[in-house]
Amino acid sequence: MKTKGENREVSSWAEIKDRVYGEKGTERRDNLDRETEAFKIGLLLRKARESRNLTQEELGKIIDKKRTYISRVENDGSNITLSTLFEIVEKGLGGKVNISIDM
Repeated sequence: MKTKGENREVSSWAEIKDRVYGEKGTERRDNLDRETEAFKIGLLLRKARESRNLTQEELGKIIDKKRTYISRVENDGSNITLSTLFEIVEKGLGGKVNISIDM
């Protein structure tokens, strides 16, 4: 699609990902998709914590983790284990984890 007054193409985000990172199934694209999902987990945890009016320090005390660990999880959810995810959500935030697998 060309924008008015310009000669360059405007692409969708999916097209850009295909062009820059490769199509789904390539190693580089799969890594990007995993990192994106991990980032979303961190954002979801942060939003849930803030909705409970808890500081990182307070949440850390509830689940016996340091504030710096909570910060790392919220900023990069890729290094969190499933057991820690369940502990943060269920014990720390009073929520429930739902996991799905797409095929």
